[in-house]
Amino acid sequence: MEEKKLCFCSLKEKKYLKSKLNTFMENSQPDYRRIYTDIICRKYPHKEERCKTLLNKKDLSFLDIIKLNSLIFETKSKETMSFNQRHRSYNESTIIEILKYQKINKLNNTQLANHFKLSRNSIAKWKTLFAI
Repeated sequence: MEEKKLCFCSLKEKKYLKSKLNTFMENSQPDYRRIYTDIICRKYPHKEERCKTLLNKKDLSFLDIIKLNSLIFETKSKETMSFNQRHRSYNESTIIEILKYQKINKLNNTQLANHFKLSRNSIAKWKTLFAI
C-alpha cells in the first residue's frame, strides 16, 4: 500500500515557498563587506585605513576577499597557508580576472601561479576552458 503524505499548505503556497527557497539559494553568498568591517572594527581597528579602498568597492570579487584576508590576518606559517590554499575555490568571473591579469602583465603560467599561490596545472586548465 502506498502511504499518503499529509500536507497542510495549498498548491499556491507550495509554489510561493519553492520560489522563495530558489531565490534564497541563488543569493546565499555571505555579505563579506559586513563580515570584514565587523572584524576590523572589533579586533583590528589599526588596519582600517589599509582596507578602506577594498571595502568601499561596490562589488567585492573573490580576489578582493583574498586580499582583505591577507591584509587583516597576515598569515605567517607555511602550514597555515598551505591548508588555506587547499580550500580555496574560484568562480568563473574570478578565473577570468586572474587570466586577464596574466595577459595585462605579460606573465607566464609559473609567474602567475607564484603571484596568486595557485597550481600551474590549474592555470593551464583554466586557459583551455576560458580562452582569453
